[in-house]
Formats: sequence, structure tokens, C-alpha cells
Amino acid sequence: MDHNVTIGAKVKAFRTAKKYTLKQLSEESGLSIGFLSQLERGLSSIAIDSLAKLATILGVSLSSFFDSSADQEKSPVSRSFAMHCSQINPQIVQYLVNGNAQGFACLPRIFHLMPSATTSSENQLEMNQHDGEEFIYVLEGILTVYLDGSEYCLNPGDSIQIHSQTPHDWVNNTNRVVKILTVHTPNPFVHGNEVVF
Repeated sequence: MDHNVTIGAKVKAFRTAKKYTLKQLSEESGLSIGFLSQLERGLSSIAIDSLAKLATILGVSLSSFFDSSADQEKSPVSRSFAMHCSQINPQIVQYLVNGNAQGFACLPRIFHLMPSATTSSENQLEMNQHDGEEFIYVLEGILTVYLDGSEYCLNPGDSIQIHSQTPHDWVNNTNRVVKILTVHTPNPFVHGNEVVF
């Protein structure tokens, strides 16, 4: 099953049910009209954080974008081959670690950060601020974390835990793939959370 097609079709269905134009959804979400159009046609994937924002705007739960048949298997074990993968941009790929993400208060994910074409600096980054907390653990490579005006280099086995309201971002400034495990709370999959990332 192509998750992009399924999610895109549901975004379009929820948008039209709410009588929103692509322009209105673009203005409220901060996502471009072109991107939203491609998303609805199944030509683009979307980060969970951005999908959570669309869910809030459209007045639906985040889990409503995903096939409910996946919940028929109630095993607490999440298999590596079954992880849902999506490409956030050309340099970041995310994997949902937990197959029952909406059943828990925190959201674990694995990110693969491709080598940077150019060296980034904090001034070039879009620093993130949102509700909650997050934990980052480096599995492979060297991760650069920008946090409230400071820069930290994390090696494999290093971790950092932050309050998400503090301006932050992380990048791969090396020429090798960086793999990290992150855990965010609150979980945007949990019904009723109006989380804006």
C-alpha cells in the first residue's frame, strides 16, 4: 500500500469536507499550495509534525490519516520491517518506531540525516519552538544540536533532553549519514492533543 496516496486522499477529503481551499489550508498551516497539491495527489510525503498541524486545522485526530487495519495486530512488539518511513526533505528520512503510536503519551522516531551539502550555521536554521519535551539519542554519526544560542556536538551514545519551548534544531554537518532516536511528548497521535510543531 502506498501511504502517500492514502494520506493525501484523506487530507483532500477532510479539507473539502471543511470547505477549505488549498489557499486557506496553506495560509493556516504555513505549507505551500504547491506542496499541499502534490501531497493530496500522493506525489509527496509529509512529516508527522506537519501532518499533526493539518489534523488540528482540519479538526480530526492524527490517527484518522492512517489505515485502521494496521491496528488489527495487537502485539506490543514493533518489527523493524514494518516501520512506517517517510521522507521529510531530501536530507531527512523519518521512521515511526511504534506501530501503535496513538496508544501512548510519547512518540518515538528514528531519523536518518543525510550528509549536508554545505555547512550550516545557527543563523541559517529555522529554530523550532513548541510545547512538550524531547529526548535525542545518537545511534550513528555526529549530530550538531543548536539550543538557545549554544551549539553541541553529540557522538554515538550521547544524548540530550530538552524542553521543546527552548529554541532548538539539529543538523548533520558531516559527510556521513547520522542516525538518531528521538522521543517526543506530547504525542500528536493522541486524540485531543492540539500540538503545533
